[in-house]
Amino acid sequence: MLKKVLVSGAAVILLAGFVNLFAQESNRPERARPRGERFMGEGFDKWLNELTKANEEKDSDKIGQLLEEMKQNRQRIRERMESRRAGREGRRRGPESEGMRDRQEQQPTVNSNAEAKIMSVLEDMNQKQRRGMMNVPVEDGRLLRLLTETTGARHVVEIGTSNGYSGIWFCLGLRATGGKLTTHEINAERAALARENFKRAGVEDIVTLVEGDAHKEITKLKGPIDIVFIDADKAGYMDYLNKVLPLVRPGGLIIAHNTTNAGPAMQDYLKAITTSPKLETIFLHKEDRGVGVTLKKRESK
Repeated sequence: MLKKVLVSGAAVILLAGFVNLFAQESNRPERARPRGERFMGEGFDKWLNELTKANEEKDSDKIGQLLEEMKQNRQRIRERMESRRAGREGRRRGPESEGMRDRQEQQPTVNSNAEAKIMSVLEDMNQKQRRGMMNVPVEDGRLLRLLTETTGARHVVEIGTSNGYSGIWFCLGLRATGGKLTTHEINAERAALARENFKRAGVEDIVTLVEGDAHKEITKLKGPIDIVFIDADKAGYMDYLNKVLPLVRPGGLIIAHNTTNAGPAMQDYLKAITTSPKLETIFLHKEDRGVGVTLKKRESK
């Protein structure tokens, strides 16, 4: 099945976790499982073929994208399984518990036609463009919007635009604060797609997309910055932090995506944000992908 390919340790771990999920559901008939849970189906075989090819070509960027795609797919399956278990528990407990669960799973609300347009674009991107783009999950996008609006952010810097999905979530908050987004993307094709999506959502006027190596381009930024969102090459997180932290205002935030099971590549970053007396960090969704939210403390009097 593995076509004589020796994949990385990370891939083996992800595959093992994926198999374990399905072992838990092995008593369910194949036809009763959602399409995304048919482990040995055409979709998984195609993913494995792409991983094989990327491994043979030593394409580390493609391997990273495929592993992230597997991780997100595994998370979606886990969430569906947990939702089913919660549903069964709710039915045992009665209508009141079921109603509470429904409220907890409520979809994002809209309060204007402009916001409805943006949400429709986000939904379309989530359905049609997620593959290979390493987009944040919907609940993480909602978190980005919430933090932007509640902090009154006027300048948000994003490192890792991809197709613009997380950037549009930021723009939902920035429309309310009158702020701007500066986002960085090294891949020309993804940058072009992001520009199209920003235009579709009607937020292009508040977005500056910088195409190129963010390690170099962020040295041109000027402060103050209210929020920095890092969702790019994991080995580069420490360099990004060192370069942007002086520009982040006291009381500002540094948000890092995919901090769970980061491996050696991010240990210096994780140590820095959890041991510096000038920073305060919490981790959200740490059982899954991990979102690190770091506060740059104000000076004590």
